[in-house]
Amino acid sequence: MVLKKKKEIQVDAFSLDHQQLEKLKRFSKAEEQNLASLLLHCAQLSNGIQQIQCMKQMMPLVKKMDQDSACDPMVKACLDVLGDMYFSLSAKNPLKKVLASSLDGLPEPCMTLAVESFVRCLREELKTTDVYLYRKVLDNLAACLEDFSLGRASVKNLFKEVLQFLQKSLLDIQEENRQNHGNHIVQTQLMHDLLIAIKVSMTLVQKLEENTQGSVWKHDESFVWQSMCSLLKSSTNFLVDAALLQTVQTASGLAVILFTKAMYEPAEGLPSLVSDLLLGSVKHAGVPAWFVSNCETLCVEELPDSVLLFLCHGALAMLEWKSGSMGGKGEKLLLDIASVLLSLSSELKDSSMTTSLSRILVIWTNSALAALTSGSADLKIKLNGNSDVIGKLLEYIYTHWEHPLDAVRHQTKLIFKNVLQIHRTTISGSNLKSDPFFARLIKRLLSLEWHVKGKYASLGCLVECVGTENILQLDRTIPVQILDMMNDQSLAPYASDLLETMFTNHKAHFTSSFRESTWIDEWHDIWVSPLLVILCEGNHDQTTYIIDYYLPKLLKCSPDSLTYMIRILRASADANVGKKLSSCSLGSRSTRGALGALMACLRTARAHGRLELSDILSNGLVSTECIRQGLVHQHSQVCIDALGLLCETHRSTEIVSEEEMQLIQFFMMYNLNSQSPSVRQQIASLLRKLFCRIQESSQVLYKLQQTKTKQELLGNSAERHPLGILQQYKDFMSSLCDRLFEVLFPGSSHPTRFSALTILGSIAEIFSGPKGQAQVFQLDQEIDSARVRTLIQCLASTFEEVKVLAFGLLMKIRDVAFNLQDSESLRLLFQAAVDLSTSTKPYDCVTASYLLNFLVHHEGLQHVCSGRWVEHPPQRDESTPASTVEKNSLAVIKLLLVTVEEEIFQAKKSLLQAAASFPMYGRVHCITGALQQLPLNNLTLVADWKEVVARLILMSYKLSAVVSPVVQSSSPEGLIPMDSDSESAGRLQMILHEIQPQDTNDYFMQAKILKEQCKEESEQLADHRPMENACTEVRGKERQTCDVTAQMVLVCCWRSMKEVSLLLGTLCKLLPLQATSEPSDGLITAEQVKNIGDYFKHHLLQSRHRGAFELAYAGFVQLTEMLPRCNDESLCKMPEQWLSCVLEEIKSCDPSSTLCATRRSAGIPFYIQALLASEPKKGKSDLLKMTMKELVSLAAPSNESSSVIPQVHALNILRALFRDTRLGENIMPYVADGIQAAILGFMSPVWAVRNSSTLLFSALITRIFGVKRGKDEFSKKNRMTGREFFSRFPSLYPFLLKQLEAVTNTLNSEAEELTIHPSLFLLLLILGRLYPSPMDGSSSALSMAPFVPFIIR
Repeated sequence: MVLKKKKEIQVDAFSLDHQQLEKLKRFSKAEEQNLASLLLHCAQLSNGIQQIQCMKQMMPLVKKMDQDSACDPMVKACLDVLGDMYFSLSAKNPLKKVLASSLDGLPEPCMTLAVESFVRCLREELKTTDVYLYRKVLDNLAACLEDFSLGRASVKNLFKEVLQFLQKSLLDIQEENRQNHGNHIVQTQLMHDLLIAIKVSMTLVQKLEENTQGSVWKHDESFVWQSMCSLLKSSTNFLVDAALLQTVQTASGLAVILFTKAMYEPAEGLPSLVSDLLLGSVKHAGVPAWFVSNCETLCVEELPDSVLLFLCHGALAMLEWKSGSMGGKGEKLLLDIASVLLSLSSELKDSSMTTSLSRILVIWTNSALAALTSGSADLKIKLNGNSDVIGKLLEYIYTHWEHPLDAVRHQTKLIFKNVLQIHRTTISGSNLKSDPFFARLIKRLLSLEWHVKGKYASLGCLVECVGTENILQLDRTIPVQILDMMNDQSLAPYASDLLETMFTNHKAHFTSSFRESTWIDEWHDIWVSPLLVILCEGNHDQTTYIIDYYLPKLLKCSPDSLTYMIRILRASADANVGKKLSSCSLGSRSTRGALGALMACLRTARAHGRLELSDILSNGLVSTECIRQGLVHQHSQVCIDALGLLCETHRSTEIVSEEEMQLIQFFMMYNLNSQSPSVRQQIASLLRKLFCRIQESSQVLYKLQQTKTKQELLGNSAERHPLGILQQYKDFMSSLCDRLFEVLFPGSSHPTRFSALTILGSIAEIFSGPKGQAQVFQLDQEIDSARVRTLIQCLASTFEEVKVLAFGLLMKIRDVAFNLQDSESLRLLFQAAVDLSTSTKPYDCVTASYLLNFLVHHEGLQHVCSGRWVEHPPQRDESTPASTVEKNSLAVIKLLLVTVEEEIFQAKKSLLQAAASFPMYGRVHCITGALQQLPLNNLTLVADWKEVVARLILMSYKLSAVVSPVVQSSSPEGLIPMDSDSESAGRLQMILHEIQPQDTNDYFMQAKILKEQCKEESEQLADHRPMENACTEVRGKERQTCDVTAQMVLVCCWRSMKEVSLLLGTLCKLLPLQATSEPSDGLITAEQVKNIGDYFKHHLLQSRHRGAFELAYAGFVQLTEMLPRCNDESLCKMPEQWLSCVLEEIKSCDPSSTLCATRRSAGIPFYIQALLASEPKKGKSDLLKMTMKELVSLAAPSNESSSVIPQVHALNILRALFRDTRLGENIMPYVADGIQAAILGFMSPVWAVRNSSTLLFSALITRIFGVKRGKDEFSKKNRMTGREFFSRFPSLYPFLLKQLEAVTNTLNSEAEELTIHPSLFLLLLILGRLYPSPMDGSSSALSMAPFVPFIIR
């Protein structure tokens, strides 16, 4: 297995000012090394790593200092410099820690001097008044308080000043944050500063006892007391401020409890106060006045859920649970916290809050375990497995063990594990195996279906408590049942983890119970034999996941089992019948057979270092012929495993043997044309590992050759001379390249080309070491002009991935490739690229783009390019030091720009002629491609580029203006109404009347005019340019002419819109922004960005053609991703303004609005998606909350008789947002509202509302229950328990019940004919995916029982 190289660590060097350097020079001595001279030398180094090494050389000198050194002015001067240096270094610089470690080694006499120096520096730091420089001071304070005795002593000396600074910094940062409301970048920075300030305050207060004399400060006049009151008040304000980041609120919750604990007397009353706060029962009479005045917002009956959560966290983290010092009140508080947390679990729906709650519940279980060690007998009864608290905790676990968030699932497992530990602690001394609580849990878990992921982790925890043997006594087939579930990748990791826990525990049980190894056969029968049967006979997915997840763990636990497995499988492969296996053969296309299972086991064992290939072959365990059979097996995965056996090793420097090279060459003859993409990827990946082995082992061999100790180091393989092995490597790689280039002949299949190019790319990358390093092989030496031509021909492939691979390979060997090309070849290639860029075949322009991107690296391209200018080529100052790529790219882009501008001018006269003869999108595509490979932040010809960018933006607008009428038409596909029968036409009119579309159909309104124009244009083309026209179908029958031309016009138009959108998006994303206040090297101004934004807004909201608005969306996303990161505040606020405007327009229902109400609202959902997805992921998602609130209210049916268009738009937009994976769990709190809107909308009399509601409902079902992966409509994977569903969406419980009752009443009405309620189908679709769980308690508030009578009726 190939190991990744470690990244080099970068360390910023420090520097001293002139005055400090002069001071050191006065004391440094040239003849001997003293502290001053070493420090001076260290300061003059420019490399941070070297400075660290130099610092470490000072350590011995520091430790040798004595009483006399303390009087030495040189020592005082050096300590002053070191103090300045310490406070100037950034918090993350490793030098800071090295310096702290060195100074902590100072002897006692010099420590006083060092403290004086540090106090002086710290006092200067504390005088800082700029809010934006507070962070540096706070980082320094944090570093001083963190395990650094000198730093702590300095802070102790300035305790009051530090306290005052922290008090001031909290207030100042809060005020600055308020003033910068709306500027997200500055606010995020300030909130992180605030977080550090709170943490430093807490650290300081935790050390309060040692910094002050006991409780002497606890009176109103004391400065420390007043400062503490101020800190407590600030922390309380932060805790209740929902606008702050959640991390700041969490830290504030900790701080409030900590500060209260430090100030509260008597300490025994603190648990009662915290309990009252959490339960909302604070009585002002019994609470100190200082607490009421500073924490007034907390002394209320009902605190916000988030505040309760963070206070619980604070109490659990900051109070002492282990010692039992809080007594009975502490135990009551512990139970109260559990009650509050479990009640919050049904209230908090925000994903970050849900995650925090699960984490805090884990902390609670840890605190409960700590409290039990010294707790009363009463607490043990209340925390027993049969108690209410534990029962509710188990309900929480059953509800959340299938939660979509990984973090919540993981925390749920830890909670379950701790619950078992809590119960064990309460019954210590009893027999665990016969305990009814454990027995009941095991029985319930085993009765669950195996598709429930939570079952695996929970059973694993129980195995650790009661042992595998006890569970197997209930059901011996459990291992086989679990292995059967490993055909599903989502379950395979859980299943393999449970199996590992079980077989490891089982082995430990056998080992401790039986002295002799007679148990191994029974262990093999239970854990190994079922595995071998499945490997031979199982389906592809199941065997793959078992090999990936289960087999390595089994071999790790019992390496000796490998011999047993090989013996059984080899006997079966040789005889086609195995005693242990029912019906095992050499395998087929669908099953691996014994041979395939053998290859898989050997591959896994070798990759994990359990055996060597040479040992297998020499011992006769497996023959070379057997491996050959595997390499050409009809089951593709057997071939991959056989190849993996040859390529994957535990050591990356293991020498590749001659047999391995021969077998690889044999494999390459037959397997390069695999039709399966996954097999091709695996082949490329495994061969890459082999090439890395060859490269790394060759470096070892070169070193061996240099040291001339071959006999000693090679041991038994002394007959293989290093030079001989290196020559074999070279010959092998050369023959491999010959084979790969052979299969790249014109007309070769796509799979073959893909495989060959991928492998050649790996070879070029791996065998390209730094200059001066000996290389066993270089691809450059294998390249000739014929092979360069072959690679260039691959650029013409119709498959994009082949173009990408060929281009990547050409770039790696471009120096050799260009040396083999003369100027005439270059000119012809450039001419071909320019011609292809205007082809009517869309994939030709992609070829042109790759070809141009390759040619711009050629120094001679500028000359070729300038020769194509009709007028005088643009003059440039040749003295400007610009790279070849930049000069060439500029020349190519200018040439393409001039050409496309001329073509746009022609297209204005006749769009049909442009579509048939010179579609413009190819040129634009090539320009975008050229821009994307330029280092746009590091250009030298800035003035030229600014001009080009301005022209590109203008050209984009002009091209868009020409083609947009087609894609913005309400029937852009060239639709001409062909429904002649009156019924169809009438129905169409009725639908149009229902939805009242605001758009008109001007462009295609008069079908006759279009036909005449088509006919006229095609005749002109046939007369004047019959040979040059790329589309011969133009000269056909009149009707056919019109159809083809209409189609060609549409393709030309929407592809042009696509390329314009991508070009503008690229310009916004890649180009450095020019600030409006000061001139810079930015190539695009804020004004231009705003105009581009308005362009995208216009086209997303106007286009009717899906291809056009989807691709406008792709460009718009690039723009919106850039806006939040801008320093320009006006640009940062644009997404919010755009969003407000479009929502207002949707709500207004203005008759003059041009928003499209048909085509699922066309580009409007895309527009809103892009704006919401650009919001910072770690923020408060204010835009999302505002938008969802508006949309949910619009989507609900209204009693007003106004237009239904806003409702249709809202339903369509909601559908798009629920389908958007980027919004992730942030969208989940709105799912219940979405379901209600969809079900109510389905009852609307308007067809458009019903249609949009159906689409929204479908998206929500997928969002809730997951993507359907099987043919079974109600697959077990796409269901959940009623408890889990209604716990996650509690508002749906009464809603669905009420709707079901209404539906049942409709069915039971005494009407003459049966009328089925419209929402019946939707309700049954949801309820059909819910099932009762054996874990559901009979007293569950969200029971499925009330639904049953209505379903039966």
